Amino acid sequence: MIILVQNINGKMEKINQYIEENKERFLEELFELIRIPSISSLKENKSEMYNAAACWVKILGAAGADLTEIFETAGHPIVYAEKIINLAKPTILIYAHMDVMPADPLDQWKSGPFEPVIMDGKIWARGADDDKGQSFIQAKAFEYLVRSNTLDCNVKFLIEGEEEVGSPNLAGFCSGHRELLKSDIILVSDTGMIAKDIPSITVGLRGLAYLQLEVTGPNRDLHSGLFGGAVANPITELCKMIAGVTDGNHRIGIPGFYDDVREVSEQERIKLSKAPFDENKYRLSVGVNALQGDTGYTTRERTGIRPAFDVCGIWGGYTAEGAKTIIPSKAFAKISARLVPDQDHHKIAELFKDYFISLAPECVSVEVTPLHGGQGYVCPVDLPAYHAAELAYEDVFGCKPIPVRSGGSIPIISVFEEILGVKSILMGFGLESDAIHSPNENFPLDNFYNGIRTVIRFYHHFQSNEVG
Repeated sequence: MIILVQNINGKMEKINQYIEENKERFLEELFELIRIPSISSLKENKSEMYNAAACWVKILGAAGADLTEIFETAGHPIVYAEKIINLAKPTILIYAHMDVMPADPLDQWKSGPFEPVIMDGKIWARGADDDKGQSFIQAKAFEYLVRSNTLDCNVKFLIEGEEEVGSPNLAGFCSGHRELLKSDIILVSDTGMIAKDIPSITVGLRGLAYLQLEVTGPNRDLHSGLFGGAVANPITELCKMIAGVTDGNHRIGIPGFYDDVREVSEQERIKLSKAPFDENKYRLSVGVNALQGDTGYTTRERTGIRPAFDVCGIWGGYTAEGAKTIIPSKAFAKISARLVPDQDHHKIAELFKDYFISLAPECVSVEVTPLHGGQGYVCPVDLPAYHAAELAYEDVFGCKPIPVRSGGSIPIISVFEEILGVKSILMGFGLESDAIHSPNENFPLDNFYNGIRTVIRFYHHFQSNEVG
């Protein structure tokens, strides 16, 4: 046992030395990537997606990939890279995304969203965590293994440019490139940890059905004085209809919505409850006076094992400075339904569409358009690769990681399993306080460097015979 501990310590010393000698270069390279405003949802940023792809080709080539290539899709490009050591050895496929969410509202940022800065021991910028910072962890871990001559498996990288808009072209790419993407396990860093000193592995993701609503009333905007009280206001009717989707217990009233929900056993609920969680701290961190959700479930259960319904945006009428007294012709909303295994996002989208149209009064017309979606995902905790991840976290953080179910969605993960027949291990290093998708996104430097250490140790355990 003493020899084993000494061996691990010696390897960690080499890893730490490499990070210390190169950490400034790591940040310079990461900041170059972050400065590219690769916002996939904006048509005017199309060229920036190609700039991000070119940057990734440079990063992975310098890290040690023998082949790098940019693939065209009907939307944004995909970067593929590989280093094949020996076809007889196992292969890890690294998945990441180079696109980011829009930075709005810009006036709430403490610094420029695409001008990364370090403050309070954190990187502040759009993409600092999601997913440029976390995916960069994978690139630098790979670099270390190549340069230290300790890589003993094949590695492939698949970096897409459309994750934040639902990965509309990646499933088709996977179907057409099964042999190219053939692997034994998929490794992803796009999730989080319970706390800075409490590592966790995400073993479940919620699915997603994302839709846009359009409610139309009069054939033009009307004078609210001449027509108010006689013609229905589409914004008012839209709000009533949305309010009618959930009941007083925050249950979703769409007929058939819960038919396929996979109920979690009492034993698993007990295991999930062991994860440390301070509800009051959680409440204060988001600045609300009270929490609410599905009656009969804890806060962690509501975000991990139960579906949810949310309005992500609502607009219509006049919203500029000053007054304009109108009854608007149209009102709009964007809706997110978070799903759990075995809910099918196509089915849920149709159920929602039928139900929402049924709520519409005669005075307005309704159009429901599904935008994107994905299935939920559950990772077995008895996979050898999962055990390798457990051991890696223990090596770096000194404690065993806690398995958790995330409330978030990465729709392509279930597609990988369906098309490529491969499970994914979700080794995330983000924190709830990282404010992903929000102004002032950030990523602690400690998590960044510890992520590199942990992924390097994952390779060690995965390559060995310790985990079967």
